[in-house]
Amino acid sequence: MNELGVAIFEIKEFPKIVRAIYQRVIDKELLETPIRESAWTCRQVFHHLADSHMNSYIRLKLALTEDNPTVKPYAEPSWATLDDVTTVSPEVSLQILEGIHSRISAILPNLSEEQLGRTFFHPEVGDLTVRAYIFSFASHGQSHIGSIRKLLDNTS
Repeated sequence: MNELGVAIFEIKEFPKIVRAIYQRVIDKELLETPIRESAWTCRQVFHHLADSHMNSYIRLKLALTEDNPTVKPYAEPSWATLDDVTTVSPEVSLQILEGIHSRISAILPNLSEEQLGRTFFHPEVGDLTVRAYIFSFASHGQSHIGSIRKLLDNTS
């Protein structure tokens, strides 16, 4: 499997990994614990993953259907303090992740070289190809889950 195939596989499997990590967080009663000093809580990270991956899904679809669309950044820290994050169970966001990744996983393996080369413009990053975005998308989730894993390892 080539690097792109690995990234697509990681995206497909990501919700299973998140669910397993979530269960460990719940078992250790760490949901309201910051993942590191002055950082988001585990609860906020689980909800952030759903927020981020919803945005990623929309960005992907825009890139595949429009000519170099401009995508909108969002205020991630502000989103993490809204009531849907502070009061709603992360289980809801896990269900969103499962649905989003199911939809994305139906698209990614069948992209042509032309589609992989399509672009969108992100005001904070610049132009990105769909191919580059797939790699970025795959690593984003792994980074956040890695932070929660470190917290879990340090509380064993």
